[in-house]
Amino acid sequence: MKKLAIAAYVVLTIALLGWAYYQAIYVAPTDAQQGELFRIIFYHVPSASVAFVFFAISLAGSIGYLAWRRSRPPLAQISDAWALAGAEVGVVFCTVVLTTGPLWGRRAWGIWWTWDARLTTTLVLWLIYVSYLLLRRFAAGPQVQTLAAVLGIFGALDVPIVYMSNRWWRTQHPAPVFGGAEGSGMDPSMVPAFLWNMGAWFAWGILILALRFHVERQHQRIVAHQAQQALEDTTV
Repeated sequence: MKKLAIAAYVVLTIALLGWAYYQAIYVAPTDAQQGELFRIIFYHVPSASVAFVFFAISLAGSIGYLAWRRSRPPLAQISDAWALAGAEVGVVFCTVVLTTGPLWGRRAWGIWWTWDARLTTTLVLWLIYVSYLLLRRFAAGPQVQTLAAVLGIFGALDVPIVYMSNRWWRTQHPAPVFGGAEGSGMDPSMVPAFLWNMGAWFAWGILILALRFHVERQHQRIVAHQAQQALEDTTV
């Protein structure tokens, strides 16, 4: 039953991605000012939203690990697995953001990159979490998880700064489409395609997140078994 449910979710996610692509490319009308270029928004904004949510999951996992690492080690390990999975998938979607943004900027601004507040804070966010993943991958020792949790919490502090950057400062980045100043918003005819893509990218992200969490939990069990085996060998 569990495998059947997973298979059904995978099929549903693929179908949703295909339908969202159709909505974004063929159904949503062409923007009067930007032309076809504006369609990047259907991938750029959902990717940023998913990245923010998964960095928040990493934050919650990091806090959970620090809170329970001594009092409830099994729960701390589960939290750590969520922290790592959230960071990894968040970095993937943040990379999509940093790829689609310059693609739009090259045509709209005539340049690939500018040290704008929104762009710079997003790059800093990406670098922090890449550093987190490098720490988890190459460092060794009993304190790695603790150091990674602290770094994960530090990185998450940049998320609200990224989100608010084009509200706090004058930036070259476009003003907020939703929740911005008076007159902001999206043409109603484009909203359905946008919402379909938001749903599709979240569904895809959740699938990858769950898979990565499962892999990490398996890795933790293997490491724990190896440690137990080594301890038994030394006591024989």
